[in-house]
Amino acid sequence: MSDKDPKSLIQVARENGVQDEPEPLDLGARVRELRKARDWTLERAANQAGLARSTLSKIENGQMSPTYDALRKLAEGLQISVPQLFTPPERDQINGRMSVNRNGQGAKRATTTYEHELLAEQLSKKQMLPYKARVRARSVEEFDGWVRHDGEEFLYVLTGVVKLYTEFYEPIEMRRGDSAYYDATMGHNVVSVSQEDAEILWVTSLV
Repeated sequence: MSDKDPKSLIQVARENGVQDEPEPLDLGARVRELRKARDWTLERAANQAGLARSTLSKIENGQMSPTYDALRKLAEGLQISVPQLFTPPERDQINGRMSVNRNGQGAKRATTTYEHELLAEQLSKKQMLPYKARVRARSVEEFDGWVRHDGEEFLYVLTGVVKLYTEFYEPIEMRRGDSAYYDATMGHNVVSVSQEDAEILWVTSLV
């Protein structure tokens, strides 16, 4: 992988923040925990989800594997998303981690098309990679094909005007204060269409 490819930043962050293998989730215990956190009886939770009380009881006790429809009803009743049913709370959930970057003091990584400033670089095992970028490129021809990598990405325009090119959509012109959230496995490139180099904030998921 070329060090001039912006996705190399993502790869470095992943390699420096390898997560331990998660323990298998006990769905029944997770549902029971969510229900009790709301101080709901089994009957109330079943009513909220539109399920029979006996069905919810069997799910909590590991006596049946719920269908996707039942999972969807459970999630809606608990007012969470379906993936959150399978996301156990972290041990020692409040870890007090924090990182502060003063303006311009992030780690610099220059490429032919962008000048990146990595933020919160000293934190290991991050779930997000935040960085600012000065967009040098003025046309997509300056890129060696599409940039693509795992995860999802959020882009926010700080200064100037950019054009966001993506594999499946028409190019979008974006100005200061505009933002986009997209699937990062979809090919994407950003160019500056203002006289000066535009500046953007990128946040990329690492999980």
